[in-house]
Formats: sequence, C-alpha cells, structure tokens
Amino acid sequence: MLLYKLIVLYMLGKVNFPMTNDQLSRFILTQGYTDYFKFQETMSDLLETGMISGESVRNNTYYSISDKGRETIQYFQYKISDAIRQDIHDYLRSNEYDLREEVSLVSDYTLSKNRQYAVKLKIREQDSYLLDMTLLVPQEEQARAMCDQWQEKSQKIYAYIMKQLMAAEKDRKEQKA
Repeated sequence: MLLYKLIVLYMLGKVNFPMTNDQLSRFILTQGYTDYFKFQETMSDLLETGMISGESVRNNTYYSISDKGRETIQYFQYKISDAIRQDIHDYLRSNEYDLREEVSLVSDYTLSKNRQYAVKLKIREQDSYLLDMTLLVPQEEQARAMCDQWQEKSQKIYAYIMKQLMAAEKDRKEQKA
C-alpha cells in the first residue's frame, strides 16, 4: 500500500492541475501495479490522512496533492523505483494535454433554495478559473443538458463573452471621446 500511495502522491506532485480518480487509476491499473479495490483503498487512505484533497463535481472527484502530501513525497520518493518514476514521467509527458483538457472544464448543477437548478459552469486553468458562472434554470433536464453541452460549447461561449465585454469597453471609451 505504501508504494501505491507514493505513486499517487508522486503523480499529483508532478502536475499543476487536479487529476480525476479515472485518470489516476487508468495509469496504475494499466501498468498492473495493483487492482481496482486496492487502488480505491489507497485513495481513501490518502484523503483521510490529508495527503490529498478531493473536490466532487457531478460524477467526478478532482484530486490535488496537499502540502502534507508534498512534504511526504519529498522525503520518500526514493522508495519509488527509477523504472516506475520513468513510467510516470512517460505517461504524463505523452498524455499531459489530454489529462489537462479533461479536467479544465467543470460543470455541475444543484437544486437551489428557490426550487430552481443552479448550473455551475467553469473553465479551469491550473489552480484558478478563467470563467466561473452560475445560471438558474427551472427544470432538471435543462440543467443536465447545459452540463452535457459544456464540453463542446465552452470555448465558443467564453470567446463570445470576452468579445462582448471587450466591445462594451470599446463602446464606452468611444462615447467618452
């Protein structure tokens, strides 16, 4: 179990974005380091001990390494063999764009106090958000559809908002002149 924990900490420490359970397990299970149940036990232990933090959104949990986890991996990374470290580096290098893209768009919805659905749509870049907006809709089907479309439409929506806001600023400056 110690090796699995160190592998997860090492991976999370090498990226500047959160990773999902699926992304982490895909590497560990594909490499044959452990089975699914031991991996889930590992993740649970890391969360309980505060080595990592998790943010649940819809059907995904996004994991990040904590300061305590960084300190731990700094002291114990030598316990991960050079071959495993190389596997991790190769995996992250060849999949970094896809891994980052998978976690950069976040969408979720909840039922609000006024019985409407609050749809949260976000574009994440590293540890901050380029866009973070919440829209209220009356029906759950609408909320679900908006979340489902966010992956495909987010770039166009972001570009449209930026264009409109910049055009508004330009118009304001022209009116003053």
